[in-house]
Amino acid sequence: MSRFWSPIVHSLTPYVPGEQPKLANLIKLNTNESPYGPSPAALAAIRAAADDTLRLYPDPASDRLRAAIAQAHGVGMEHVFVGNGSDEVLAHTFQALLQHDAPLLTPDITYSFYPVYCGLYGIAHQPVPLDEAMRVDVEAYRRPCGGIVLPNPNAPTGIALGLDEIATLLRAHPERVVVIDEAYVDFGADSAIPLVRQHPNLLVVRTLSKSHGLAGLRVGYAIGQPDLIEALNRVKDSFNSYPLDRLAQAGAEAAIADREWLAQTTGKIIETRSGLVSSLKNLGFEVLPSQANFVFARHPDRDAAALAAALRERSIIVRHFRTPRIAEWLRITVGTDEECRSLAEALKAILNRNAD
Repeated sequence: MSRFWSPIVHSLTPYVPGEQPKLANLIKLNTNESPYGPSPAALAAIRAAADDTLRLYPDPASDRLRAAIAQAHGVGMEHVFVGNGSDEVLAHTFQALLQHDAPLLTPDITYSFYPVYCGLYGIAHQPVPLDEAMRVDVEAYRRPCGGIVLPNPNAPTGIALGLDEIATLLRAHPERVVVIDEAYVDFGADSAIPLVRQHPNLLVVRTLSKSHGLAGLRVGYAIGQPDLIEALNRVKDSFNSYPLDRLAQAGAEAAIADREWLAQTTGKIIETRSGLVSSLKNLGFEVLPSQANFVFARHPDRDAAALAAALRERSIIVRHFRTPRIAEWLRITVGTDEECRSLAEALKAILNRNAD
């Protein structure tokens, strides 16, 4: 606390990111990073961009990157907004499109940055409970609101909605913006981007951090109809006209264009996820049906916090949330086959030790 703080700072509860520990021989399965890294074409583009032109400001509109994104998704450039990671894109979205008198609706179990944005921008927020199967109940969103934000697949559950359910939600709230956060969509769910042309109230937010293996580059984007994109640009240009540097724009453009690398690496992760789910179920875990690059699991006879601590002793890090309804669950990133085998072996040893 400080007498020099602005009043709003006293009321903020900041987001707590996943731990980035510095442990020897670490198996890091806590922050949903790709185990395979970015496209070699992206790395080559970053190296090529690291030249004398770094003395110049980057393109404030990121035209080449926006053109690559537009081409990849079959939309016009005027439908694309880019920012410094999807977190910045979401932050601008909350400020530009979701500050209204009625409360914003989000799932009660979801990405924990959403309430932080609400606190920062003074947005009334109303959590909508997931059902008993930890699924988003679209019918529960048929209530007055100032907007809706849903991750699809949801995090940390990994469960996805179908496009028919998203379309139902859009039709139910034609005068409110519905934001679909697709950070994990490339791992098996259907993208809502094809719905953008029919629904002027839809904004789809995506990131290159997960499926493209570029968490360290910080590039995110949104796709929506031009009036929504204009609102985001107005906020961006009132905050920081140069959110993406030259290296980020070059690397992201190459990564977006390399569809073969994306398909190859996401395919590996989906295959490994299937094996991980089987291993966990064989050990007695309940595992939710995931279409993300992580799984959400609990053991009926073991405390989740204790399991996470025991894994940490073996230099394996998973994510545990000490929050209502999910305190007995672990979110486990899908790593390589070898990492997932090591995790399963460690859990088997821990469970057997505790059974003695």
